[in-house]
Amino acid sequence: MESETRVKKLRFENISDVISTFTGSSASFFLATGLILVWLITGPIFGYSDTWLLIANTGTSIITFLMVFLIQKSQNKESIAVQLKLNELIASNNHASNRLLNIQDLSEEELNTLYEHYKTLVELAQKSKSNTQSHSVEDAIKAVEEEAKE
Repeated sequence: MESETRVKKLRFENISDVISTFTGSSASFFLATGLILVWLITGPIFGYSDTWLLIANTGTSIITFLMVFLIQKSQNKESIAVQLKLNELIASNNHASNRLLNIQDLSEEELNTLYEHYKTLVELAQKSKSNTQSHSVEDAIKAVEEEAKE
């Protein structure tokens, strides 16, 4: 039972990847442009009737509705992949802080606090003689104070 569910998820994943790739291609743009041109050309044939208008409105509404979910799925997958790549870089660097590995799980308030922390670090590094040295805000404050004394 679990295997069958996994196969269905994998099948959906593959289908959504193919659709995402196709809809982001030049071919799909030209196909959409062609359909619009055909629709415009058929306007006089159908007397610009309400049905003629409804076809375009309904078609575009349905496609837009489905594409929102497809785009969001692709965005989520891409975001996870980027986070994993960044986590690997952080984990492989001896000087990097492992506290940042799951930073995407923090609240907006916690992210703003970290932003202010690093903003302060940048300001202190700009005041320091050497801005290539890596350290904490506390270390940076000490370094700037020591440089000011000298």
